[in-house]
Amino acid sequence: MSGEYYNEEIETMERGDLDALVEEKLRYTIDYAVKHSSFYRKWFEQNNVSPSSIRDHEDLLEMPLVSGELIRNNQPPKTNDFNFMSTSWEDIFTIHETSGTSGTPKAFFLTWDDWLRFAEKYSRSFTSQGFGTGDRMIMCASYGMNVGANTMTLSARDVGMAVIPEGKCVFPTRVLESYRPTGIVASVFKLLRLARRLESEGIDPKETSIEKLVVGGESFAEESRSYLQEIWDCPVYNTYGSTEGTMCGECTEQNGLHVPEDLVHLDIYDPHRKEFLEDGECGRIVLTTLLSPGEKCGSLLINYDTEDTTVVLSRKKCACGRTHMRIFTPEREAETFWVSGSPFNRVDVERGVFQRENMDYLTGEYEAFLYEDEEGVSILKVSLECIDPEKCDRSVIEENFLKGFLSTITGTRGLYNDGNLDVDIKLMGSRELELYKLKGRAKRVVDRR
Repeated sequence: MSGEYYNEEIETMERGDLDALVEEKLRYTIDYAVKHSSFYRKWFEQNNVSPSSIRDHEDLLEMPLVSGELIRNNQPPKTNDFNFMSTSWEDIFTIHETSGTSGTPKAFFLTWDDWLRFAEKYSRSFTSQGFGTGDRMIMCASYGMNVGANTMTLSARDVGMAVIPEGKCVFPTRVLESYRPTGIVASVFKLLRLARRLESEGIDPKETSIEKLVVGGESFAEESRSYLQEIWDCPVYNTYGSTEGTMCGECTEQNGLHVPEDLVHLDIYDPHRKEFLEDGECGRIVLTTLLSPGEKCGSLLINYDTEDTTVVLSRKKCACGRTHMRIFTPEREAETFWVSGSPFNRVDVERGVFQRENMDYLTGEYEAFLYEDEEGVSILKVSLECIDPEKCDRSVIEENFLKGFLSTITGTRGLYNDGNLDVDIKLMGSRELELYKLKGRAKRVVDRR
C-alpha cells in the first residue's frame, strides 16, 4: 500500500499498459475456462467459438451472453451438479448464494484466490475514500451467504482498519461512544434510522466520531446522499458490489465509481438492440472475470449479464490520479417499471421523496405501488412516512415530489402532462407503512397492475 493508493502501480497505470494487462489476463482466463469448466467447454463448442481466437476485449463482443437464468438452469435442482463450478472441491473455500430477489438464488463458489481478489477490490475503494491504518469501521452489512461483509472485513485487515462486525444497524449507541468508530458501512435507510435513533437519545449524529459513511447494497438517489451528508456532516461514498464480483467504488472526488479493470472486465449491452454500446450510452453491465496466470476461480464468469444498468462516464485519468474507468451508479433493471413505453426506476421515486424541501417533514421512509385504472391510466400511489402527520402539507409535499420524480429524460413528465400517468401521495404516521409488516428486505416500489 502506498499513500492514497492501495496498489498504486495498477491503479495509476497508463491506458495502453492497462489494456495490454487486461488482454493478457483475458487470454489466461479463457484458457482456464477450457481446462477447468465443463460448462464453458460445451458453451464454446455450441456457439462455434474457438477459444484460441479470443485474444482481446473486442473478441468478447462477438460472443453470446451468459444470463442468470442460464446459471440457475445449470445447478440443482435443474441439474445434478453445479456446472458453473470451475475448479475441484478441494480448492473451494466458501459457498455463497445471491439474494434471490429475482428468482432462485444462484450458487457461487469461491477459492481463496477469489477471496483475495474480492478483498483487493474493496481495499482499493476504501483507500480511495481515505480509510487506512487506525480507522475503525462498523460493518452493518449482513454476514452470511452474501459475500459483501465477509470480503470487506478481509479488506479492512489489508488496509489497516479495525472492524466492528455488527451485521445490522441496530447496535446500541454506546458502541459509538465506547469505540469511537470513524466509519460505517450500511444502506441509506439504515443510516437514516440510526441518525433518528441517536437524535431520540439526545445525540447529534454530527457530533459523533464518524468521519465517513459508505453506502452499499442498493442504488440510491443523489438527493438521499445529500441529505445523509447533511445530517451526519460527513462525506457519503457510494459502492457497488455483488456476489458475482462487480466491486466498484467512488473515490474522494465522488465523480463516478472506479471499476478495477484488471480484476473484472466490464462492457455495456443493450438487450433490445442486441448490441454492445459505446461509452456514454446506458445499458446493462456485462462482466467477465479476469484471472492472473496461476490463479484459480470457483465460479468463472464470461460475458455475464448482471441485469444492472449503468453508463461508462469516462476512461480518462480521474482527478484522484486513478486511470481505471468510471461508471454511473448502477441501477437494477428489476426495479425499472414501464408505462406506455417510458421507464422509471425506484431511484427516480426516491429522488422525488428526498427533495430537500420535503425532508423537514418526512423521515425518508416510503413505499410506492403502481396500479392501472379501468381507462388504462397508470397510477403511482406513493406513501410517505411523516415525522408529524399533523404538520404535513400534502399539496406542498406532492409538488416537491413531482419536481424530483417527473423527468423529460425518462419520459414520465410527458406521460403525466398527457394524463397517462397519475401520482397519488398519501401521508402516513410512524411505522404505518406496509413494509414494516414484512420480513426481510421489502420492495420499495411494487407493480400491481
